[in-house]
Parts: sequence; C-alpha cells; structure tokens
Amino acid sequence: MKSVKYVILVVLTAILASCGTATQVPITGRKQRLVVSDEQVMSLSNQEYQNYMKSAKLSSNANNTAMVKRCGQRLANAVETYLRGHGFASEVANYKWEFNLVQNNQVNAFCMPGGKIVVYEGILPVTQDEASLAIVLGHEIAHAVAKHSAERISNEYKQQAAVSVLGSVASVAGMGPNTAQIASSILGVGTKAWTSGFSRSQESEADHMGLIFAAMAGYDPQVALSFWQRMAAAGNSSNSIFSDHPSDEKRIKQIQGWIPEAQKYYKPVTTTTTKVTTTKKK
Repeated sequence: MKSVKYVILVVLTAILASCGTATQVPITGRKQRLVVSDEQVMSLSNQEYQNYMKSAKLSSNANNTAMVKRCGQRLANAVETYLRGHGFASEVANYKWEFNLVQNNQVNAFCMPGGKIVVYEGILPVTQDEASLAIVLGHEIAHAVAKHSAERISNEYKQQAAVSVLGSVASVAGMGPNTAQIASSILGVGTKAWTSGFSRSQESEADHMGLIFAAMAGYDPQVALSFWQRMAAAGNSSNSIFSDHPSDEKRIKQIQGWIPEAQKYYKPVTTTTTKVTTTKKK
C-alpha cells in the first residue's frame, strides 16, 4: 500500500512540475515555467500600484524627479529595443512604463510587473549621480523583464499544490490535509511578491541583467562597483530593498565578472543633469 501511495505522489508531483508555460529570461537565457499568465500578474500589479500611489507622497524636488523619469525612460527604451531585436517583441506590449520619485527616507526602490517603478528619495544620497541611479533602475527593471514576481507566485503555487497532493495521498490513511491553510497561503502571495521576497538567485540575475540594461542605455557599467562599495560602507544594503541579495563582497565580485560583457553594449550618452540635488528643508 505504501508503494502505491508513493507512486501516486511521484506521478502527481511530476504533473504539477510540468504544468504551466515555458519561458526564457532575456540576457541570461535561463528557463522558467510559469503557472500564472501575464494578464493575471499585470492585473494584480496595476491594482496594487494604484493603491500604493494613493498613499505615497511625490517628491517636491523637480531636478531629481526629472532625472529619475529621464533615466528610467532611457533604460526602458533601450530594453524595448533589445527585446524587439532578440525574439522577445511580443513581451514589449506588457510594459506601460511609469517612473516616480517619492518622499521616503528609506534606501529603497521597486518595480512592479508592467514597468511601474518607484524610487525613494533615501537612495539618492547613495547613488549620488544619474549613472549610479541607472544601476538601481536597471536592477528593478530586470525584475520585471525576468518575470521574477510571476516566477515566485508560480513556485509558491507549485509548492502548495505539492503539499495538497501529499495531503490527498495521506488521506487514504485517514490524515486529511488542512486545505484552508493551503488556500490562504496561495492567495497571500500575490500582493507582496513584487516588492519583497525575491530569492538570492533572482536578485543576482537582476544585478546581472540590470548592469547590461544600464550599459545599453548609455551609462557606464563601471560605476556599479563604486555604487555598491558606497552601499557597503554606509551599511545600507542590509536595510534596503537589496537586503535579500548576496553579500556585498559577493555582489561586487560578481559585478566585476559581468562588466566585460556589459561593456560590449556600452555607448556613452550625454546627460543634462548628472548629480543629485538636495532639497533644503524649510
């Protein structure tokens, strides 16, 4: 009897693992299998973004706001050009880019699926200039392009579904699964998936892709090293959106390894405002 239940479990778990749509991440070529559609993720994302922006307070610093919007759009244009030229043209329709700088002292930034990007003023003293800001925005855009939120939701769903399968098999022996708890866990993933909880492998992938996106947009990828060194020196990486990343030492080493690849895409552009400006408090 035990062997029969084991075979059923293996077969059903394999079915769960194989379901969904197979996709490939641009730049890295990593394969994914997603069980949620772009439409589902975008719908949730847009709703959450609108809710967030109702409570957020936009920055009053016109120069910094203009820099965030200009830098973000330059990155978005470069990313879309790359996607169209490398077999991902159908993905471009998913992005409705929007870049906002908000009043918040946290060292933070995030990008929701669909290209809704928010930068907190607290990160600007660390970026210091537009090129380093491009490293941050490139990283956040990479999360969206690599569909990391959809991947996290899919992985969570498959894990919970596997638990459900296990419970179903166990019920043969009189042990019923806690289905309410499973459903609650699945439903609780969606609204938080794009602003926290990315795995370290996803964060490293975003570092890699973001570095190349910045270079494509005309920003020197070399500045990533000094930016992350400033983050490490300030002790900010443990208290920011990047807290789930690899250690500062590992990140800097990885970036050093990716820079030669990024340099192949780098063509300098002239920026009109390169430095962060300080808003005087009244």
